[in-house]
Amino acid sequence: MQRKLTQHFTRLACATVLAALSSATWAQDKVTLLTSWYAQAEHGGFYQAQATGLYKKYGLDVTIKMGGPQVNGMQLLTAGQADFIMGYDFQTLNSIEKGLPVVTVAASFQKDLQGLLAHADVKGLDGLKGKTILANSSAQTSWLPWLLTKYGYGAEQVRPYTFNLQPFFADKNVSQSAYLSSEPFIAQKNNVPANFFLFGDYGYPPYGTTIVTQQKMVSEKPEVVARFVRATMEGWKSYLANPAPGNVLIKQDNPKMEDDLIAFAIKRLKEVKAVDGGDAATQGVGTMTDARWEQTYKFMVSANLIKPGTDWKKAYTTQFVKDLKVMP
Repeated sequence: MQRKLTQHFTRLACATVLAALSSATWAQDKVTLLTSWYAQAEHGGFYQAQATGLYKKYGLDVTIKMGGPQVNGMQLLTAGQADFIMGYDFQTLNSIEKGLPVVTVAASFQKDLQGLLAHADVKGLDGLKGKTILANSSAQTSWLPWLLTKYGYGAEQVRPYTFNLQPFFADKNVSQSAYLSSEPFIAQKNNVPANFFLFGDYGYPPYGTTIVTQQKMVSEKPEVVARFVRATMEGWKSYLANPAPGNVLIKQDNPKMEDDLIAFAIKRLKEVKAVDGGDAATQGVGTMTDARWEQTYKFMVSANLIKPGTDWKKAYTTQFVKDLKVMP
């Protein structure tokens, strides 16, 4: 009975916070977001919320700091140098295993944006038998065990991917790890016919570009978290409708970002329904479910990527998205 009462009051408190968002006026709470990489279209919802004043509308003074290859977002988050980071389910679950007090509060994408780039003769992920698979170093602790196990491929097929597409261009027997926009875009620019297969379309379970914060932020400032989540998800909806404002800030942070790459990435995000597909189509942008998180945890255990018995439910909370209803 006590547990039911606690759950009831938790739901009631969260609903009260969310209901207040539409009418309250706040002081501008200062928060810092650390991105996962150089500014790009895949970060568009955050930049759009900044550019269009959505963060300000919800009482937030947001500083966006750009990540990169030498930036350890989880380390900076737990050190208090960022209030929110763009995260990844595997990273957060591994952090929980290590005892770090972090938690995922929303998911920008219903699918991880990792996939495989293959030559035009390959029609699906089941068509890689006998072919070389180039995989980046992080693949060993994420999608590669899933791919090898699901399709019965052998480790002898795997070679390192050095972020140079020349081996792929030179050998039609080669397939390689790829991000939704970058490698397919390069192949297209080089007039190399290729197919891209998004792992999420084949059952790979994690979400993409999640919002992660510290557990004390959730317990001490739940209204700030709620406002940040709502503004960001409204930012994603706005970005897909008219990305121009967000793109200005993306290019300001990352002057090397090309207009045609941004356009290509937005087109692909829409095609795969990364933001508004899956559960988001009926539950709203940013949503997460217990079932998906459990699926990711069970895969990690089966692939020896996390210890059995890790309290995986600490890795996320749905309290900020379950009643959000930012509908596509």
